[in-house]
Amino acid sequence: MHNQPVALVTGANKGIGLQIAKDLAAHGFTVVVGARHLANGETAAKSVGAEAHAVQLDVTNPASIAAAADRIRSELGRLDVLVNNAGISHAGAPGRPLEEIANSGRPSVASLNEMRAVFETNVFGVVAVTQAMLPLLREAPAGRIVNLSSASGSLTVNADPSFAHRSVFGGVYSPSKTALNAITLAFAIELESTRIKVNAACPGFTGTDLNHFAGTRTVQEAAREPVRLALLDERGPTGTFSNEDGPLPW
Repeated sequence: MHNQPVALVTGANKGIGLQIAKDLAAHGFTVVVGARHLANGETAAKSVGAEAHAVQLDVTNPASIAAAADRIRSELGRLDVLVNNAGISHAGAPGRPLEEIANSGRPSVASLNEMRAVFETNVFGVVAVTQAMLPLLREAPAGRIVNLSSASGSLTVNADPSFAHRSVFGGVYSPSKTALNAITLAFAIELESTRIKVNAACPGFTGTDLNHFAGTRTVQEAAREPVRLALLDERGPTGTFSNEDGPLPW
């Protein structure tokens, strides 16, 4: 078995995922960089450090997920942290302005095919990867699962008429994060009698290609909360939703 703790970060070849991978490597983890295209993952792994590995991982492809789990077990023999970072904001034509994405995502006009595609990655992909990695995480001395969510999926926040951005709560991206929050809590409840802790982190509005780099936060800032949750000790919480300023309402 590998001597160092091992972390898998999905969608880690760029953006917030890559920064999370770098930060975990700096904390002594051997990091597995999950990427849909192996070549991109291999390039990213080189920037993470000598102990980083790349694995082809498409969270919407069951065969890819199973192969990644088999490779982690055969080559490293352990998994201590799973960061479900891979996500998409829409499934339409690339390069669309944010306003157009928001308007097309209104529930009265949203494409059901686009809704299915976004949920496939942001919700079902998280479930599939977590299920595949759970046997390894159960064997870890202190397994940690961190799901990258968003405050835009908070029902409590968006139900408040005074919330300035509630008009953006459409039928596609935000509800996918609402569903992800529910899945996070469901896993936390099921696993609360084990050594595994399951939490959701909001990185904030970060400048990545997810929003055409319109975000106001850096990837370094965005990675802080998911990394903190990945490093929780045995006294840390499970079944929480937070950003770096503290707890968020579901």
